Amino acid sequence: MSPKRERAEQRGREGEAEAAMWLVNQGWRILAERVKTPRGEIDLIARKGALVAFVEVKWRAHAAALADAIDERRLTRVAAAAEIIAYDYAAPDDDLRIDVILLAPGCPPTHIENAYQP
Repeated sequence: MSPKRERAEQRGREGEAEAAMWLVNQGWRILAERVKTPRGEIDLIARKGALVAFVEVKWRAHAAALADAIDERRLTRVAAAAEIIAYDYAAPDDDLRIDVILLAPGCPPTHIENAYQP
């Protein structure tokens, strides 16, 4: 892995940790981090009451780049991965959704609830 890619990977992990702490401060419980499936990876899985969220975290060095950080292809991949493991983390009566948390230095986290709606 190139040094540039290693730095990006490290910053991504730091962003996921920051997002997890922010969610915990909002009353969520983190169930899992960096869950890999045959269809892709889910950055965070979090629970709040009877709601389980599969969370994609995006960090950018500049807030202006956040607008392009997430797209339909990425959300579809997260949804496909969540479909495989959803009931490893959720009870049959729980609500499920795909959320996104966008992070940039000097900006509060942006939490996009129910970001994926097929």
